[in-house]
Amino acid sequence: MRQKAKLVLTLLLVGLIAVFASGCVEDTPVDDEAMDGADTSGTEDLEAEDADDDVSDEEEMGEGDHMADSDEYDPVIDPENFVEVIDNPYFPLIPGTTFIYEGENEDGDLERNEVSVTDDTRIVMGVTTTVVWDRVWEDGELIEETFDWYAQDKDGNVWYFGEDSEEYEDGEFVSDEGSWESGIDDAKPGIVMKMNPIVGDVYRQEYLVGEAEDMGEVISLTETVTVEYGTFENCLVTKEWTPLEPGVEEQKYYAKGVGQLLEEVTLGGSGQLELIDIIVPSVEAGGNSY
Repeated sequence: MRQKAKLVLTLLLVGLIAVFASGCVEDTPVDDEAMDGADTSGTEDLEAEDADDDVSDEEEMGEGDHMADSDEYDPVIDPENFVEVIDNPYFPLIPGTTFIYEGENEDGDLERNEVSVTDDTRIVMGVTTTVVWDRVWEDGELIEETFDWYAQDKDGNVWYFGEDSEEYEDGEFVSDEGSWESGIDDAKPGIVMKMNPIVGDVYRQEYLVGEAEDMGEVISLTETVTVEYGTFENCLVTKEWTPLEPGVEEQKYYAKGVGQLLEEVTLGGSGQLELIDIIVPSVEAGGNSY
């Protein structure tokens, strides 16, 4: 009997010890050395996918994305939908008028900009556009000369159809890289001024992938602006930028019945130009069509 009792007691003790040991194993934390020897194959792909998710849309955007956007932006241009006179209240372009602007660029150099509305016209995409002669001087030296082509549709929106631009250095021609024309090499016109702008409006002002991608947004219709030419109330303010120069923005201010009053760099640099005079010759010169 004693031997059987000892045997039973021994079995009971062994069972209790096994149960206790089992509970301890489950509560014991995993050793770092054990993890070092664990199989982690396959996690590299997951980490790579996570890294790809962190890449921003801007970093992923390439020329192909611009081209896709070009396909989406496809304004319908009907020459019958355009008028001869550009009389948009915020952007009047009456032949014979010259707008004169002066200011400083970010280097502190004096700039002068003369924008002359000519009597000349140019046919672009079947539309008769008005030619505007735009010249820029830096400390008295001509650095840029451009012929811009604008037209107004029947709703009063002013469209930009392209430009013939030349840059100069020390009086010598150096480049015409900024030139483009709607209808050539997939270039497309854009709107530079709406007839009825509304705060929040965002629109393309021009489009040639990789070269001319200026954008505009209406941000105010109630600004009061003072320039050398005068003080004006209820002015239109636009924010303008291009994806080709990220981090750079400027604002332009317009008064009804006058046009552009002021432009200033507000992000990514400095400098401004303000309207100092508007000249309207008493004798109109004849123009040419080509």
